[in-house]
Amino acid sequence: MERRPGVPRLLREINDRAALELLLASGPLTRGQIGELTGLSKVTASQTLARLEERGLVEVVGEQAGNRGPNAALYGVIASCAYVAGLEVGPDRVSAAIADINGDVVAEVTASPEGQDDPVSLVHAAVVKACRSAKVALSRLRGVVIGTPGVVDPRTGDVRFSFDLPQWHEGIHEALARDLRRDVTIENDVNLAAIAERAKGSAQEVDDFVLVWVGRGIGLAVVLGGRLHRGRSGSAGEIGYLPVPGVPLADDVRAVPGRLPSLGGGLQSLVSSEAVTELARGHGFAGDTAADCVTAAVAAGAAGEPLLDEVASRLALGVASVCVVLDPGLVVLAGEVCRAGGAALTTRVEEAVARICPVPPQVVTGRVEGNPVLRGAVLAALDQAREEIFTA
Repeated sequence: MERRPGVPRLLREINDRAALELLLASGPLTRGQIGELTGLSKVTASQTLARLEERGLVEVVGEQAGNRGPNAALYGVIASCAYVAGLEVGPDRVSAAIADINGDVVAEVTASPEGQDDPVSLVHAAVVKACRSAKVALSRLRGVVIGTPGVVDPRTGDVRFSFDLPQWHEGIHEALARDLRRDVTIENDVNLAAIAERAKGSAQEVDDFVLVWVGRGIGLAVVLGGRLHRGRSGSAGEIGYLPVPGVPLADDVRAVPGRLPSLGGGLQSLVSSEAVTELARGHGFAGDTAADCVTAAVAAGAAGEPLLDEVASRLALGVASVCVVLDPGLVVLAGEVCRAGGAALTTRVEEAVARICPVPPQVVTGRVEGNPVLRGAVLAALDQAREEIFTA
């Protein structure tokens, strides 16, 4: 029989990866449990754990009492074997979080750009500040993911355009990687929120869903077959441009050098933060933000129902348009406005969509605690770091 060079090494790599993935997903396990769950023999499981210990990836973290014989050693992943950074960059705030390889956030910081226009300096300062807070050296980061508003080109990794961050343009991706001396990923912020909802929120174990984000603007993330759908140019989900009845179209959405595409007209003009704030004012509700206005309407009970009805009917136009094309089955409402509306708004959107959509979806509110964009950035960075460790 012909021998295949490298097969034993490949099998070792497969076994190491299977054991490490299991420990990351399930927590501390005994050698016997690892063998049972992976199908490895006791001898092979022992050899696998020995290699992972030698690489500084796992260690004995305790013991498990047995019915007979000595206690079995419990093996767990060494949390400090790698760290990742996740960031959310917006026009008014930069947030950064450092997490260990288990996904536990060990530091989170927030800073104001304070007129700092250079993306490289802005990100560098935020990452350094977060690393100092976590007492983690910058060199120990194995993944860095940055969430920003705007369109990110999936081919180059650069922001093609962003209304809120005009300084983010072609070449920033490479400049960031060069500055931080490691691979950096820039991702659309709404896409990252969808990653977080699928991992930790309302879309767990759901392979086909859309997430509609209503805050400063309106955005959409599309997940099909368990994977983000970005489109050829990264523009999938730019739902603000969606033509809707009774609303003027944008004058000219073409991007030309020196000018960003227009966002006048379309669905954006109905459910943006400015549009919701203006609508609320007409219903007698005022606040510093659209979310404040919606919160006040929910608290007002019956007096706030007309405003919630109108916001829901406007939002339903966009949701229904997406659903008749994609038939996702589940729609997650997220962002400051949707979170403020909670169940009162979500129920109304679901009912309004059912009236105009032949196969109405289930509509739910996002459940990720804290900052879903930042959480999604950390999760995406963890995927990268773990893949690097698995294949090292």
